Amino acid sequence: MLLIATITGMMTNAAADARPPQWTIEAPEIVGQFGLVPEYFEEYDVILKPDEDAAEWWAGAPSVVQCNDGVFWLAARMRSPELPRGLRGYEIRILRSEDGVNFEKVHSIMVEEIPVAGFERPALLIDPDTGQFKLYGCGPWEDGPWSIFKLDDADSPTEFDPATARRVIGPREKTYERDVPPVEYKDPFIIYADGAYHCYVIGVIRRTERIFHFKSADGENWEPVGNPYEPIMDLTGWHNFYVRPASVVPVGVGYLFFYEGSNVKWYDPVYNIGTGLGFTFDLHNIIDITPDSPLVLSTTPSENFFTWRYSDWLKVGDELWAYAEVANPNESHELRRFTIPIKR
Repeated sequence: MLLIATITGMMTNAAADARPPQWTIEAPEIVGQFGLVPEYFEEYDVILKPDEDAAEWWAGAPSVVQCNDGVFWLAARMRSPELPRGLRGYEIRILRSEDGVNFEKVHSIMVEEIPVAGFERPALLIDPDTGQFKLYGCGPWEDGPWSIFKLDDADSPTEFDPATARRVIGPREKTYERDVPPVEYKDPFIIYADGAYHCYVIGVIRRTERIFHFKSADGENWEPVGNPYEPIMDLTGWHNFYVRPASVVPVGVGYLFFYEGSNVKWYDPVYNIGTGLGFTFDLHNIIDITPDSPLVLSTTPSENFFTWRYSDWLKVGDELWAYAEVANPNESHELRRFTIPIKR
């Protein structure tokens, strides 16, 4: 529980003061017990920049693992404004690092190699039994709805073969004609915990984005946890437009549940995304610790965007490291690493 106290004491209202005149709301003000914060999110390392330093060129959507030998592996999505909006992710880039800061590109999976028209967030993890690496992605599978796909496991992330991609989570058949189930799934975060794989995804339902939970014994065959039509967090408070999964961190008695969302009054809430914090004992029922304002927003916002999203958090020694996609003043996005000491 010390981690919860550490993180919830670090909230910031770092957003641009200027907004287009039709949008009167500022970034949400941090209020109540959380107080002020933030040096932890003021300082960072730039891990990966977009291929061009210009608006709408984005590098991010990270998924990071650290092996027993200390080596870090990173899967990231590269995005270009030269492609149609909603289908701008053109590459899943695989990078390697000895220290978690200085990464080198070692492999690429291009969108032309898989039957999807665009990528978003990948999920990279290590099989606890075999030690092999698993890679999941998402896209509009075979020109259909957005779905989660998986590649064959590999001894090294440099060996992932895009020819082995197959869909593992997609829209389900209706039970009744008037049912309203999720029609697409995207942006998986996957963790192995309590003897099973848990996948948290964006489910597009009633034309909005919510969090859905799937479970698997082998990482191949997935079933929804609970009611397949019922998301696990509400559209409420500051996240009343979207609420989406980000990352899960074990803390002994339970799990920190990082999520992201946006507000109906924000400029372009489809892409103007902040990050919040929850807690769960059972990996399914989420207690929202930040219901009134985000945990963190970009400290380098543009005039319109203060996005801080797609974060992946992991414990490294006596610190909590966060890798996140963050907005720049020129409306490009870059991938950054933030470090937070774990208080004891």
